[in-house]
Amino acid sequence: MADSAGIDNPDALLKALMGRDFGVFLRKAYPAIRGGDLLSWNWHLDAIAHALDQVTSRNCRHLLITMPPRNLKSLAISVAWVAWQLGRDPRQNFVCVSYSNDLAAKLARDCLAIMQQGWYRELFPRTILSAKRTASTDFETTMGGGRLATSITGTLTGRGGDIIIIDDPIKPEEANSDTSRNAVNDWFKSTLSSRLNDKASGAIITVMQRLHQYDLAGMLLESGEWTQLSLPAIATEEQVVPLPRGRVHLRHVGDVLHPDRESLAVLEAQKLLMGSQAFMAQYQQDPVPASGNLVQVDWLRTYPAAFFPHVGGQVVQSWDTASKEGRDNDFSVCITAHVLRSEIRILHIFRQKLAFPELKRHAIRLAREHGAHNILIEDQASGTQLIQTLRSEQPRGVPLPIARRPEGDKYSRLAGACGQIEAGQLFLPEEADWKHEFIKELLAFPNGRHDDQADALSQLMNWALRNNDEDLPVFLAAPIVIQVDDSGEISYFGGRSDRIDWI
Repeated sequence: MADSAGIDNPDALLKALMGRDFGVFLRKAYPAIRGGDLLSWNWHLDAIAHALDQVTSRNCRHLLITMPPRNLKSLAISVAWVAWQLGRDPRQNFVCVSYSNDLAAKLARDCLAIMQQGWYRELFPRTILSAKRTASTDFETTMGGGRLATSITGTLTGRGGDIIIIDDPIKPEEANSDTSRNAVNDWFKSTLSSRLNDKASGAIITVMQRLHQYDLAGMLLESGEWTQLSLPAIATEEQVVPLPRGRVHLRHVGDVLHPDRESLAVLEAQKLLMGSQAFMAQYQQDPVPASGNLVQVDWLRTYPAAFFPHVGGQVVQSWDTASKEGRDNDFSVCITAHVLRSEIRILHIFRQKLAFPELKRHAIRLAREHGAHNILIEDQASGTQLIQTLRSEQPRGVPLPIARRPEGDKYSRLAGACGQIEAGQLFLPEEADWKHEFIKELLAFPNGRHDDQADALSQLMNWALRNNDEDLPVFLAAPIVIQVDDSGEISYFGGRSDRIDWI
């Protein structure tokens, strides 16, 4: 009956859909606050709608949405969704909080502008704005619901809500201030968390871009009580994103969030403009730890792109292997480094979840590609099998592996290398596609999700420390030419993978 009525009366069908489906409502509401422009739809708006549906159905009471700026998160949630919810149930009370009164007021005006549209009043005839409280920042319906807009520093005395929305609680330029971040986090704990009208059934939604490891989102995630929808600008891993009506969106590595609005080229240009660290936080929702736990960020040094690793020293590879390739297991990691006496320059990091046949293939490939002189492999699990296989097969161009038995726990092994790192003996390239993930894991250790790169590094540095000797052989990279002048002065030119015992 509804289908036949919809065919005969498409306007009635549209009205019915807008009342039930937030996505349809959002498409209709967008032009009302964007000068008549039509909304360019993208799957991430469906993902937001699905997450909000979980709040509406009371399956989620603490929702955290983190995503890049300028992707309609505020318009969709603080503006259109609140208007839609008040249309469906004019008894609901919302408290909407932003970092400043100006931003909070702008979002409130936009919400009210939707609710004053003729099509809105026709769609939701029970939702009538009351004459008792009419300010855009604090309006109510005749049925006792409404929307209160305030700022982090604003007052909430005597006020509460059925649903509280925190939208961009801190300015990006203030995120690196401990004082500003702590003020926001303390305000949440001391003031906002107690403002739900019904703490058993009420909900809090936080929507923001990540700005710092210890921003409000970081604090909420540490509690373990929040459901997160994280939408990085560029996918760094496979991601299955739930959508309404049982659908999903599969993101592949490298997929751009909304290419019609911001292409990969635009995002790469933005990264160059703002710098890698800020981009990883605001656009990738993956802030690098600000200072570090065991390893401190200011200990890390860099070397220029012009560095040539085969002019002296040794190329050493350090493997930390995982036993399985499942989604929740650790990665197998190979750190390739140039070691010259006390200085260690990381040239490349390979990190992937592998079954053994692929592990063996990559170990051989990486050794040949980088001209490794030594390969260190942790003598455990699949590492033991890799050692035995390489020793028995002796592939051409691959040195015999050095088995390394771990001594002590993971923490003590990396702690043993901290003196070298603090002394400035560890160098990273100025730019590398693996650099961010490596630094993030290293600074987060031992509190991070993964520690495989940290393990491979500690194995490398502890080996280098024990083998650091001025009389260690030095490897040169091209044919050796020795020239002796009349005074007896000896000069060396070039070098290949030949060994000389002094220099």
